Amino acid sequence: MLIWFVVIYLLLSIGIGLYAATRVHNTKDFAVAGRSLPLPVVTATVFATWFGAEAVFGVSATFVREGLRGVVADPFGASLCLVIAGIFYGTRLYRLNVLTLGDFFRMRFNHTVEVLTTVCIVASYLGWVSAQIKALGLVFHVVTDGAVPQTAGMILGAAIVLTYTTFGGMLSVAILDFVQMGVVMGGMLYIGYLVSAMTGGVAAVLDQAASAGRLDFFPGGTATEWLGFIGAWVTMMLGSIPQQDVFQRVTSAKSARVAIQASILGAGLYFCFTFIPMFIAYSATLIDPARFNGLIESDSQLVLPTLVLEHTPVVAQAIFFGAVLSAIMSCSSATLLAPSVAFSENIVRSHFPELGDHAFLRIMRLTLVGFTVLVLGFALNSEASIFKMVENAYKVTLAGAFVPLFFGAYWKRATTQGALTAILGGLASWLLIEVLVEEPPVPAQLIGLGVSLLGMIAGSCLPQRFGRPTPRVDSHATLHHHAAALTHHSEAPHRHPH
Repeated sequence: MLIWFVVIYLLLSIGIGLYAATRVHNTKDFAVAGRSLPLPVVTATVFATWFGAEAVFGVSATFVREGLRGVVADPFGASLCLVIAGIFYGTRLYRLNVLTLGDFFRMRFNHTVEVLTTVCIVASYLGWVSAQIKALGLVFHVVTDGAVPQTAGMILGAAIVLTYTTFGGMLSVAILDFVQMGVVMGGMLYIGYLVSAMTGGVAAVLDQAASAGRLDFFPGGTATEWLGFIGAWVTMMLGSIPQQDVFQRVTSAKSARVAIQASILGAGLYFCFTFIPMFIAYSATLIDPARFNGLIESDSQLVLPTLVLEHTPVVAQAIFFGAVLSAIMSCSSATLLAPSVAFSENIVRSHFPELGDHAFLRIMRLTLVGFTVLVLGFALNSEASIFKMVENAYKVTLAGAFVPLFFGAYWKRATTQGALTAILGGLASWLLIEVLVEEPPVPAQLIGLGVSLLGMIAGSCLPQRFGRPTPRVDSHATLHHHAAALTHHSEAPHRHPH
C-alpha cells in the first residue's frame, strides 16, 4: 500500500507539472512564472525554498546529535535570510524587471562581473541540489524496504523532478509548491500528533531535550566557538541572499508588495514548521532509546524515517512519505531551475545575441538537463551528510557575490573595479584558507567576506585602473534606464551583446 501510494503521488505530481507547462510560452514564463503569482502561491513557494531534504532529514539529524546550537544556520539563519531577501528584492530589484541576478550585476557593473558572480551562484548549487537528490534516493530506499538501492533512487528521483521542471519551469514549480505545501503541513502535524501520544506529550519531550542540553542555543565562552557559531549563522543568512532560486521565487509575485509580504509570511511558516521534524526525530530517543541512540551514532539521517516505519500505522507512513516527497520535490525542482536559468541568461546568451526568445527557451531547457546530469554525478559520489552539503553550498556566494550585490544596490560610489576586487579577493582568501588551514580560528568564509568588503571599498575609492568606470550618479536611475533597455531586448527577436 505504501509503495503504491508513493507511485500514485509521483504520477499526480508529474501530471500537475506538465499541465502547468501548457501555460509556458516564453523565457519570462519559464524563469519567473510571468510575474503573475498571487500572495498565497508566492508564500508557499517561499516556504518551499528550504523546506526540503535538509529541513526534514538534515536539520532533524543534526538536532538530535548537537541540539539547537548545531542548527543555528538552519532554520535560524535561513528564516532571517528569507525576510532580508524579500525586503531587499521587493524594494530594490523587483522594479528592474530582470530575469536573473546576473542581469543586475551586468547593468550595475559590467559583463565580467556578471559572469564571475553567475559562476559563483551556479557553483553553489552543486552541493545544494545534490542534497535534495541524495534525500530522494534515501526515501525510495526506505519506502521499498531496500528493494531500490539509494543510487537507483537518486537516478529515479532526478528523472522525475527533471521531467516536469524542464517543461513547466517556474510556473510548474510554483503550482506544485502550493499543492505540495498543503500536504507537507498536514502530514507533519499529523505525524507529530501521533508521536507526541507515544512520548507522553510535547512537554515530556522538551523536558528530556532540555535536561540533555539539546535546547542550549548559544555556544560556550571561547572565541573559537563563538566565531564558528557566527560563521554558520552568517553563511546561511547572508550567503543565501545572492541565490537565483530565492530571487526567482520572490520576483515571481505579481507586485513588489506581494513579494515582500509573501517572503515574511513564508519565512515565518518555515521557521515554525522546521521544528516539527526536530521534535519527531528527538522523540525517537524516548520511544526506543537503545535502537535510536545506536542509529544516531551510525547514520542519524535514518532516525526520522525509521521511527515512522517501525512505530506508526501504514496510513501515517503514507502521509509522512507523501509529505517528505512533496518537500524534497518542491525544493529540488526550483534549485535545478535556478542555476540553469542563470547560466543560460548570463553566460550562454552573450555568445548567441541573435537568438530569438523561443530558441533561447530551448537552450534553457537543454541547460537544465545538463545541470541535472552534473548534479546527479556529484550526489552519487559525495559522502557528505545532507546538512553539511547544504551548509557548505553558500560559502562561495558569501565570499564572492554578497558584497557586490548589496553595495551595488545601496552604495552610489561602488565601481566595477571595486566589484571585481571584492569578488576576486573574497574568493581567493576563502579558498586559500579552506585548502591550506585545517582548522582556522576564524571560519574561512568570514575571512572571505571581510576581504571582499575591504576590496569593494578600496577598489571603488582608489583611482580606477581597470573595469568600466561607474558614473557617480543616482545608480538606481541608471539601473532603471538599463532595465528598460533589457526589457525591450527580451521582447525583441534578439538581444545585443553587452
